[in-house]
Amino acid sequence: MPLSIAALYYGRHVETQVVDVDGDEADEAVARTSRRIAVAAIATSAALCLGLAIWSAWDGLQDVGDTFFSWENIKSSFPDVVEGFWLNIQIFIIAEILVLGWGLVVATMRRAPGRAAMPLRWFAVVYVDVFRGLPAIVTIYLVGFGLPLTSLPVVSNPDLSIDIGPFHLDQLACLGILALTLVYGAYVAEVYRSGIESVHWSQDAAARGLGLSRGQSLRFVVVPQAIRRVVPPLMNDFIGLQKDTALLNVLGVLEGFNIARIYAGNEFNLSAVTGLGICFLVITIPMTRFADYLVKRDQKRLQAAGG
Repeated sequence: MPLSIAALYYGRHVETQVVDVDGDEADEAVARTSRRIAVAAIATSAALCLGLAIWSAWDGLQDVGDTFFSWENIKSSFPDVVEGFWLNIQIFIIAEILVLGWGLVVATMRRAPGRAAMPLRWFAVVYVDVFRGLPAIVTIYLVGFGLPLTSLPVVSNPDLSIDIGPFHLDQLACLGILALTLVYGAYVAEVYRSGIESVHWSQDAAARGLGLSRGQSLRFVVVPQAIRRVVPPLMNDFIGLQKDTALLNVLGVLEGFNIARIYAGNEFNLSAVTGLGICFLVITIPMTRFADYLVKRDQKRLQAAGG
C-alpha cells in the first residue's frame, strides 16, 4: 500500500513538472513571435518611409546620378584618369619602401641604449612628435614648395627625377614622396617601436647570453619577431599612404585626382572624380580585407598558443 501511494505521488509530481515546462516553452514561443512581429512592423515602416522619401526626392536623385555617375563622362575621362592613377601607384610603391626603412631606423634610434645615444633618442622623439602632429598636406606643401627655394643639394635641383624601369617621376613627384616618407615614417616608427617592446626581454637576454652583441640581438632576434607582430597595423598605415598620394595635387603633380579635377572643372560634372574613387577602391578594399585576414590569423595563433 505505501508503495502504491508513493508511485501515485511521484507520477503526479512528474506530470506537474511536465506541465510547468510546457507552459514555459509556450510563453517563450509567444515572446519570440511577438518580437518577430515587432521587427517585421518596424522594417515595413522603415521601408515605407524610405520609399516615400525616394519618391518625393526622385528629381533630386536623378540630378545626383547625372552629377556623380554620368557614364559618358566617366568613359571619356577614364583613360586619362587611369594614366594619372598609375602615377599615384608609382608614388605609393616608392614611398612605401622608403617608409619601411626610415621608420625602422627611427624606431631603432629611439631605443638606442646608453648616455652617448641620448641625442639620437631625443631626435627620434622630436621627429615623431612633429610629423605626427602636422597635417600631411602642410608637410607636403612646405617640402614641395620650400626645398626648391633652398640651396640644399639634390632636393633643390630642378633636374631631380626618378627614371627606373616603369617608374618615371619628376622633381615635384620626388619631393612629394619625400614629404610622405617624413609623415608616414613617424607613424610607422611608432608601430615598429610597439612591436619591438612587445617582444619579451628574455629573448634579448638569451641572445646576449649566446654571445650576440646588442646590435646582433636586435637584428637577428628581436626585430624579426617584432615585424611579424606589426604587419596588420602596418597594412593600415599603407592604406592611408595610398589614399594620401592624392594630396600631391597641391604641388601640381598630374596624378589621378588632379586630372579628374581638371575634367570636373571643364565639364561641370564630378563623374571623373567618381571614376578615380573607383580606382582607389580597387586597391584599398583588397588591402583592407588582407589586413583583416592577418588580424584574424594572429588572433587564432594566440588562442592556439594560449589553449
